Amino acid sequence: MTEDEAAAADFHAFFERHHAELSRLAYLLTGEADAADDLAADAMVALWHRWDRARRADSAAAYARGIVANLARSRIRSTVRERRRVLLFWSHRPERTDGPDMAAVMDVRAALDTLPFRKRACVVLRYAFDLSEKDTAAALGISVGTVKSQTSKGTAELQRLLGARAADELVGRGSR
Repeated sequence: MTEDEAAAADFHAFFERHHAELSRLAYLLTGEADAADDLAADAMVALWHRWDRARRADSAAAYARGIVANLARSRIRSTVRERRRVLLFWSHRPERTDGPDMAAVMDVRAALDTLPFRKRACVVLRYAFDLSEKDTAAALGISVGTVKSQTSKGTAELQRLLGARAADELVGRGSR
């Protein structure tokens, strides 16, 4: 097997293992399912172009998460002027319940949407993806101290918005 074929096989295996996770991350950062799939695909294309560098990194998954976070941040910045229209769309969306937790999911999604990008990204990576502070910092290109601060402030805002018990359950600190 040539070096190019080995790199392609490694990338294919990485894609199979991580594409769904990257799409989920993009969804949690942007709140848009269609955009999440597009961002995950764009991240994979960007990763393929930098695959030699990513393979040499400590964690190719962290490298890919960083690409997704940067793409999501760019998308959010480019749609700031359209935010009112998006919020209007979500407010007129008919309420459907596919299960008993749908209202809670919508409440959490709405609460996450109110957080600034960095706080939202820290909370999502720390609690939805169970990443360490160090891995979260690496994915977002910020310091561990900033991750700690933004996560703390983000969970405090979620507690205020959702109530202490609901927020504790969201971040896995509730009693079990």
